[in-house]
Amino acid sequence: MVVPLFLGMALNTFAPTLLQIGGFTQALTGAGYPTILGMYLFTAGTKMTLHTAPRTLGRGGAILLAKVGTATLLALGIEHLFGGQWLGLSTLAVMVAMSDTNGGMFLALTSVMGRKDDSGTYVVQSIETGPFLTMLIFVGAGLAVIPWMTMVSVIAPIAAGAVLANLDDDIRAFFAAHEPIIIPFMAFTLGQTINLRAVVTAGLPGVLLGIAVVTITGAVCIAADRLTGGSGIAGAAASSTAGNSAAVPQAVALADPAFAAIAPVATVQVAASVIVTAILTPLLTAWWYRRGAPVEPFGLRR
Repeated sequence: MVVPLFLGMALNTFAPTLLQIGGFTQALTGAGYPTILGMYLFTAGTKMTLHTAPRTLGRGGAILLAKVGTATLLALGIEHLFGGQWLGLSTLAVMVAMSDTNGGMFLALTSVMGRKDDSGTYVVQSIETGPFLTMLIFVGAGLAVIPWMTMVSVIAPIAAGAVLANLDDDIRAFFAAHEPIIIPFMAFTLGQTINLRAVVTAGLPGVLLGIAVVTITGAVCIAADRLTGGSGIAGAAASSTAGNSAAVPQAVALADPAFAAIAPVATVQVAASVIVTAILTPLLTAWWYRRGAPVEPFGLRR
């Protein structure tokens, strides 16, 4: 996600008209971003399954509420106490970076260090994927004015993917195998909506944002996991920023133009958080594992 994102930004900064020759080539510029985002949202929906044990669903729900709830409280605090900007970070950047977990990393970490049911908690957490949850919270909190039909247009491809995947396991398997093909194109077209000069001012706050994601949401998610019968490994593994979340600020700006001015900087900051958490989240999870995190609920070792 990050490499094609920066390639797109470099192209937009130094040769912005290079691909704007019409036809299929221009479709690979920022003009084609909404279409590719719609494709990605459909594939994200195919990950959602109803065939998961209730206890695992409960733990996943607790981690989801802890992560998204923390992101919401911090974002609202920045909006109401600091006028929407604090230490160079906007409400939008904080909400997006803190509320969406890197699913691939989560599954990899829990499969190596967690219990056999830890990976299943991601079924509920996958609701975080994409811009819909951020839009819903912003509209509910009065921070954004987004027509409900626009909200429906965001959730429709997710719902379609979820329905089809639950009706046919072959559909789920097919899109799970091919989702990685979509992400580089989504990142490349998204990058062509951002100027690299924004990176100069967004870089350091983005690094601080990544550190905050790991430390704050990590602590809260570990606690939520432990309180619902987990070892804390799943909570620690959820302390990251999803690579595809870098696409969310621009998606929100498309729905509410009031965010258009801050979306480019927020995108860069979220991308920086993706990189920082990709380094720190495995370290946090490994530390929690090595310190003797109980693999069975509340102190019972396997």
